[in-house]
Amino acid sequence: MQDPVRARYRRIVFLTWFLTLDLIMFGAFVRLTDSGLGCPDWPGCYGNVTPIGALQNIHEAARAMPDGPVTLPKAWIEMVHRYVGALLGFLIIITCWMAWRHRARFGQSPALAFVALIAVCVQGAFGAWTVTHQLMPVVVTAHLLGGVILLALMTWLAARESRHDPVPARVAAAKPWAWIAVVLLFIQIALGGWVSTNYAALACMDFPTCHGAWIPDMDPASGFALIRGLGEMPSGEMISQSALTAIHWVHRNFAFVVFIYVGLVAWRLRAIPGVQGPARLILVLLVAQLLTGLTTIFFQWPLVIAVLHNGGAAALVLTSVTLLVRIGRAGAPALSVQSAQV
Repeated sequence: MQDPVRARYRRIVFLTWFLTLDLIMFGAFVRLTDSGLGCPDWPGCYGNVTPIGALQNIHEAARAMPDGPVTLPKAWIEMVHRYVGALLGFLIIITCWMAWRHRARFGQSPALAFVALIAVCVQGAFGAWTVTHQLMPVVVTAHLLGGVILLALMTWLAARESRHDPVPARVAAAKPWAWIAVVLLFIQIALGGWVSTNYAALACMDFPTCHGAWIPDMDPASGFALIRGLGEMPSGEMISQSALTAIHWVHRNFAFVVFIYVGLVAWRLRAIPGVQGPARLILVLLVAQLLTGLTTIFFQWPLVIAVLHNGGAAALVLTSVTLLVRIGRAGAPALSVQSAQV
């Protein structure tokens, strides 16, 4: 008979994992619709729980700057993102409580759940700093990476609760290569976040060259300077086209490194029991990411495709972490939930 407490814990973990993925995609929607300052204070909206109580402030800001960051739709987009983030934090607290209370029953340490709790608290702090620092690129990019790290942690928790075929012991040799794949994915996501937060997605409108050259005129020192405001150079001047080109070019070309390396790792594991599911999904997602990335260039960054591109990156992280967890269990006699039966 299935343990009802463990089954309840599994449902909460998978719900929290799913909500984390949704929040990352919705965060991309917030960023791509320029809604990050839809409510220019935190945690409320002009001191109110919802934009309804801030209608007068929002309308005044919109009249003063019709093309500015504050409008009623943007305020709702930003506040819904915050509401979902609060719900996610609540679910992670429940996960930690259950993992601690039933640690002996589950037969596993609650440490990973508490690391996820710390991560969501840090993520909330970066969410506040994103607003108070006026979308400073390094803060926004750190907020994005924090969300991806939280997704990786929740994926790890979910992978421990999932049932799958035993993984042959020989697959353990692939663990360091899988770790490198995860690290490369995080670097690429950081570069993609830097492109998005600096609005450099359309800095190169041609492909495979950039401005008609394989190595165009670039200013990487200014483009990758961390301490500067949105749309600014380190000197305070408006960011140059050569700096934006450097940001775009590095992200575009590092994508090929990730595509080849991660693709080779997944290809080698695609037919092995226990890991073939995530390995094959990684191959599909890599192709999808390449197509959505090219589409954003040729169709000038359409919103739906841009959100899907961000979602694809998150999906690659969760499948790669799942693959890594399963490789870590290679050779174990049973890889299903150990306490599922009583």
